[in-house]
Amino acid sequence: MPSWNSRGLRGSALEEMINLTLEKYRDNRLALIQKIPTPITPIQIDKVKRHITLAYFEQKSTVDYIGVVQGVPVCFDAKECAVDTFALANIHEHQVEFMKDFEGQGGISFFLIYYSKRDEYYYLRLEELLKFWNRAKEGGRKSFRFEELSADYFIKSKGGVFVPFLELLQKDLNLRDE
Repeated sequence: MPSWNSRGLRGSALEEMINLTLEKYRDNRLALIQKIPTPITPIQIDKVKRHITLAYFEQKSTVDYIGVVQGVPVCFDAKECAVDTFALANIHEHQVEFMKDFEGQGGISFFLIYYSKRDEYYYLRLEELLKFWNRAKEGGRKSFRFEELSADYFIKSKGGVFVPFLELLQKDLNLRDE
């Protein structure tokens, strides 16, 4: 069985916080967003404990969540970071391409990053990610530092919502309209 700090469980607390947030948004008819399961093929199953012990991914996953907020299609990925430097290796090229294509169809794409050491959540706009992504492709840093992030997109808890990102989503949409 994986230990509490194994790679397999990394991010599960973040996902739970996001899932509770999405449940509240759904209950209040603000958004309908679902977690997208990653398709796997089981290789070994522990018949006594009734769980999969070895599996492989059937295909590359795109994003963790997809849905609609007040008529606006949204997709996002959740990432956890234990230090102040976020390695871009945690994001895959096919994810970035999917998100760019999604926005090309009129949707909005972003990342929710949880800085666990600081206990802070950040709404990373795709446009902001692309600035770091392109810098890395041009031979620059293969990561971005906490200090490089826009102070305007840190998520502040409120109203019993664990990861309230809708105000920042609206701010992101407003930037596109300017």
